[in-house]
Amino acid sequence: MARRRAASGPNVMPPVGRRRPLVLLARQLSHLLAVLLWIAALLAALAGMPALALAIVVVVVLNALFAFWQEHRADRATERLRALLPSRATVVRSGRTSSVPVAELVVGDLVVLEAGDRVGADMTLVEAHSVTLDESLLTGESAAVPHGTGDRLLSGTFLQQGGGRAVVDAIGAATALADISRLAASAHRPPSPLTRQLDRVVRVIAIIAVSVGASLGVGSLLLGLGTTEAFLFGVGVSVALVPEGLLPTVTLSLARGAQQMATRNALVRRLDAVETLGATTFVCTDKTGTLTQNRMSVVVVATPAGRYDVAGSGYEPTGAVAGPVEDDALRAAAAAAVRCVTGRVVERDGSWVALGDPLEAAIHALALRTEAPVDDVETRRPFTTDRMLSSALHRGEVSVIGAPEAVLARSTAAPPKVRRLLGELTGAGLRVLAVARRSWQGGPSDAMEHDLELLGLLGLQDPPRPDVADALLVARRAGVAVAMVTGDHRDTARAIATQVGLLREGGLVVEGRDLPADDGELAGLLRSADGAVVARVTPADKLRIARALRAAGHVVAMTGDGVNDAPALREADVGVAMGASGSDVARESADLVLLDDHFATIVGAIELGRATFRNVRRFLTFHLTDNVAELAPFAVWAMSGGHFPLALGVLQVLALDIGTDLMPALALGAEPARPDVMQHPHRRVLIDRALAVRAFAVLGATEAVASLAAFATVLLAHGWRWGTAPAPADLALASGTAFTVIAAMQVANSFACRSVALPVWRMDPFANRLLLYAVAAELVLLLVFVGVPPVAEVLGGSFPHGEGWLMAMGGAAALLLVDAAAKSVRRSRPAATPG
Repeated sequence: MARRRAASGPNVMPPVGRRRPLVLLARQLSHLLAVLLWIAALLAALAGMPALALAIVVVVVLNALFAFWQEHRADRATERLRALLPSRATVVRSGRTSSVPVAELVVGDLVVLEAGDRVGADMTLVEAHSVTLDESLLTGESAAVPHGTGDRLLSGTFLQQGGGRAVVDAIGAATALADISRLAASAHRPPSPLTRQLDRVVRVIAIIAVSVGASLGVGSLLLGLGTTEAFLFGVGVSVALVPEGLLPTVTLSLARGAQQMATRNALVRRLDAVETLGATTFVCTDKTGTLTQNRMSVVVVATPAGRYDVAGSGYEPTGAVAGPVEDDALRAAAAAAVRCVTGRVVERDGSWVALGDPLEAAIHALALRTEAPVDDVETRRPFTTDRMLSSALHRGEVSVIGAPEAVLARSTAAPPKVRRLLGELTGAGLRVLAVARRSWQGGPSDAMEHDLELLGLLGLQDPPRPDVADALLVARRAGVAVAMVTGDHRDTARAIATQVGLLREGGLVVEGRDLPADDGELAGLLRSADGAVVARVTPADKLRIARALRAAGHVVAMTGDGVNDAPALREADVGVAMGASGSDVARESADLVLLDDHFATIVGAIELGRATFRNVRRFLTFHLTDNVAELAPFAVWAMSGGHFPLALGVLQVLALDIGTDLMPALALGAEPARPDVMQHPHRRVLIDRALAVRAFAVLGATEAVASLAAFATVLLAHGWRWGTAPAPADLALASGTAFTVIAAMQVANSFACRSVALPVWRMDPFANRLLLYAVAAELVLLLVFVGVPPVAEVLGGSFPHGEGWLMAMGGAAALLLVDAAAKSVRRSRPAATPG
């Protein structure tokens, strides 16, 4: 024993190669946007703006800590696999039975198993007494599986019924459970589409900021500024062009989206998964509990007397039966069936639930609905894989229930009508059991299960959720493909997929073992316009499906509830776990947890994800518009060779960026979803040509022209002429006016950015009340920046005169008119996209 333990090691799960926390934190502090902000903070400090530098550092650190915590929690997923192993096992060593820690099991140990025990290692049954094993956490198969002598038991499963003895043949790292752990550890979650696109945006902004800052610094040096002043000027411009508010705005917008999803029973565990859900193009969904209600019920009883349709709600014992008038045959079939099972329905907290096997509980519910007697039987022979049936002996009568082919083979006669009904029921995707009986005066034996009188067939169904069909229609209209990926039987999966509308005529039905070896061919096969069903999948199949679809360009959401689903959940762009019925491992591996296990909740989360993505585009348009107006004064100053005075100072630009603009941008992130958000395929590009043209050439250009025109008007009205230096007071007044014009136009811009198609006057102003509060706060800050003398003096402006405020209001009105005209042109184009 000691030699075997030394050779194979302890029976424990292999250690998970987790990344060190400091490495995770360092990564969050060093991604592209964080690096750009670190540089901006350093430059701000060098330029004599310590308060700004500190604010930028706080933003970077807070966001890094939040992201670090999310990843740190996700990394614990594979460690939960260890919790699936029991703490002790009963073994027979040297003829003596004893209880030992599971970690001390060795290959060759003889383990004693009883109902309720969890299997602590991979082992082979050498003695079995009606063993039924729950393997759902490993295989995905929803029904318990009978096992007999010679069958292999996998670690992490547990005995639902029966007992026996088994010999250990694999422990620790050699078990099937360890294989799944390695798969989960090898699956690396890809960066979200938003992360990738933000990196591109930040890269472009960084290049622009550095280039413009360096160019203007050199230009100012050539125009006569001292070396230090020119350097600080270039640094200030670069810092001003860095989007300090972008990171918190994106984070808070995603957080709000996550909060809204939580109200719809979708719990987000990773913030960027909010946007990734919106970008989803392919959903791989399980069947049981997601598309169905996970409640077995007998819906049809076919007897020689005729067919009975059984109606009822879940496991409630009340219901209606429609069929022939002579219902003695129905009650006889129900009474015989319930004698052969031990599962029951019970009432708990006002609702009826299954106690034991759900299939057996459904048979008990049938007996109660048909008022058939439920007897305490004398002898029961449990189901075995070789017999494919179970039986009960009660008062000289044998009752038998089992697979139709096994029961019919042991019956004296099977009317053609019953065989025809069997074909109809199996064709409808129902799970069919046959019920029979005979008289018997002897004791329990194999002989009593022959020469049977067929009583009828039971058709059982796990009914689809009522609104799944509507949710699938919404997904199809939105350009989201859906495939059922399940461990269940292909016929059952096909029937459910057809009932809910996932599978149409010509759709794909394939088993995991028949999937093509080439990933490209696999992805093309699954992208069937008429739906796809993949049955009998293994953990490796699900992982490969996720990888193949991602390689083909899809953004993949994968659902799962068991340990076997953990690798695929981590590999997919969005892992979706079941909160009500799923395992801890699945929930820890997922990005989204469905609190109600409902497919329609996934579709609702996709809708909110798309709305969040649109909101990111809204406040990006808002930010970029302002950047054009802020950059224009520096460009005009440089191109004029210093003959046209600088309309805005660096501190004024910063006051606009992280002062007046920040709150309206955050409010735009709370814009409610438009009705059309799920009526067409998702726009997956963050900054496309349409957004760039609108921000730079339409809204930004309008703001730039209006603010510079106001600046020049004030200077000219006070006697300034080209090439001369204006009086300091006049320059401060003109600069304050330009500042006010930009801020006022940004107020109008915040309302214009709510839609890409509708003018402001066609939108409900109260649909986003947060924006109204944000605009009020922006106006208060504007008055502080230009109206409080110490603040205005530091920034470099002064309070505008009456004509300055009129120009500000005129500029706001002009921006709304220009925006409406541009939207009208956009709507008139055939390819216009509503929004």
